[in-house]
Amino acid sequence: MRILLLGSDGFLGRHAADVLRSLPGATVLTAGRRPDHDLRLDLATAEAGPLGEELAALAPDAVVNFAGAVAGSAVKLAEVNARGPAVLCEALEQGARGARLVHIGSAGEYGVCDPGSSLAEDADARPVGVYGATKLAGSLAVAGSPLDAVVLRVFNPVGPGAPAGSLPGRLAAELRRALPDGAEGVVKVGDLSAHRDFVDARDIARAVALAVTAGRPLPRVLNLASGRAQPVRAIADGLVAASGFTGRIDESGAGSERSAAVSWQQADVSAAARVLGWHPETALADTLRDLWLGTEAPVAA
Repeated sequence: MRILLLGSDGFLGRHAADVLRSLPGATVLTAGRRPDHDLRLDLATAEAGPLGEELAALAPDAVVNFAGAVAGSAVKLAEVNARGPAVLCEALEQGARGARLVHIGSAGEYGVCDPGSSLAEDADARPVGVYGATKLAGSLAVAGSPLDAVVLRVFNPVGPGAPAGSLPGRLAAELRRALPDGAEGVVKVGDLSAHRDFVDARDIARAVALAVTAGRPLPRVLNLASGRAQPVRAIADGLVAASGFTGRIDESGAGSERSAAVSWQQADVSAAARVLGWHPETALADTLRDLWLGTEAPVAA
């Protein structure tokens, strides 16, 4: 099986690449902006015609799209998250129509929901910002295409290698910085009371492999999450426990606008269990321990 992986340089893409390369008989090709990729590609600027020709030459059996932007201007978010998947779908129709497309969506597409509720795939999509709106546009392009395609709507991914721009990655780095201060150490964050559904990046990678290799057509959208909302404060508590930090977490800092607008998200993951046989396997405490062990101590001046 020939698998073309877009976004293999990113947090989730790196974990998925490891799992996909372990599949029996799999050849994993990568696409990205760097010259060492099998396909030089920037979805923000790609044109469907030339990309279709390149896809025909590569002849993938499956395409996995992790390419996306979580921050930046509205133009950048629209180019990468909305235009990019639409161009990819059109190019696949032209050059590799038989390939299965596994596209990575986001819980941000759902937006506001009722506290205590679980979001199934047919829930109303009401994104509250540009990021969620552009991700939804990209997912709609995939779900509405004539391709053999599925959107894996990922909730809040955590794990080793979490990016510095994410709360878990930033908090781990701040704890490393403050650890030598002992009980006098202070790490300042925003309000951590919002509830999110956290899922290990390695569990997501397993789900991607199951979606790629499934022997029958899949639903257009599948949720990937733990199925249990927890306070964002659980991230801080888990990292404090893993690090042995004895100082103080100060929640008086500037928080996330999205957390303020969306106070609760929890997924219904029964469809992924039924269709893929997938279940999240990694407890949040273990995820955060592995994240902590993977962070680097600051270099002494």
